[in-house]
Amino acid sequence: MVLFQVILALGEFLLGRLAQSRLGMLGLLLLAAVTMGVRLRRTGLAVGAAVVFTLLMTQA
Repeated sequence: MVLFQVILALGEFLLGRLAQSRLGMLGLLLLAAVTMGVRLRRTGLAVGAAVVFTLLMTQA
């Protein structure tokens, strides 16, 4: 259980660094929106932010 949480936190950190290096603050905000949407079980927010994040990452 603890190992899963450590891996999840490390993955979030690495994705955050990648988003910040490629997209700046907008990438971090979109990644935070995806994370919040998943944790709050708001699928509309999570899916919408994930789609926009993916589109921006393909353009970067």
